[in-house]
Amino acid sequence: MLLYEFIKRTIDLLGALAGLLLSAPIMLVVAVAIKLESRGPILFRHPRLGKDGRAFVMLKFRSMYQDAPALRQQLFAENEVPGPVFKIHSDPRMTRVGRIIRKYSLDELPQLWNVLRGEMSLVGPRPPIPDEVVRYHPWQRERLAVKPGLTCTWQVSGRSDIPFDEWMQMDIEYVRTRSLPMDLKLLLLTVPAVISARGAY
Repeated sequence: MLLYEFIKRTIDLLGALAGLLLSAPIMLVVAVAIKLESRGPILFRHPRLGKDGRAFVMLKFRSMYQDAPALRQQLFAENEVPGPVFKIHSDPRMTRVGRIIRKYSLDELPQLWNVLRGEMSLVGPRPPIPDEVVRYHPWQRERLAVKPGLTCTWQVSGRSDIPFDEWMQMDIEYVRTRSLPMDLKLLLLTVPAVISARGAY
């Protein structure tokens, strides 16, 4: 397992550097579009929990209006996903640019910096929000045993179309059986999953 972790970290560093270089033109276009459409920062800094429940700040391109966090409680009754997560179709807090970048996961590109900093990995369970984790069942906390990732089994299998408990089971199965071949497979499956935009909202 130590060898696996060493190779995985090496792949994370090389992959994140390559990803930042290759996606730089796309990120520049996205940043300009966000700035032109609505007031507020280009990047959204969001508290998340990483390996062993350690807190860190996850970076995303801002896809919502600046007052979106304040409106979350007002919209909570419209949540369409069972469990502690909050997701709704046609979220009124989302900007026009935000809908496009969310659909194709372009909002996630800044997380390559989180990977470089060692807070995230290219592959691993998606990083949860702290107030979601406090409502986890004990068995669901096992997904915090590894670094969170940019992509995972849930990401390539339908994302928000998958029930919450099944999502958690997928993550725990990854934690228990993770390997370099599995990581490579998930990375390769991410490309068609992102292009198809299945379950993205």
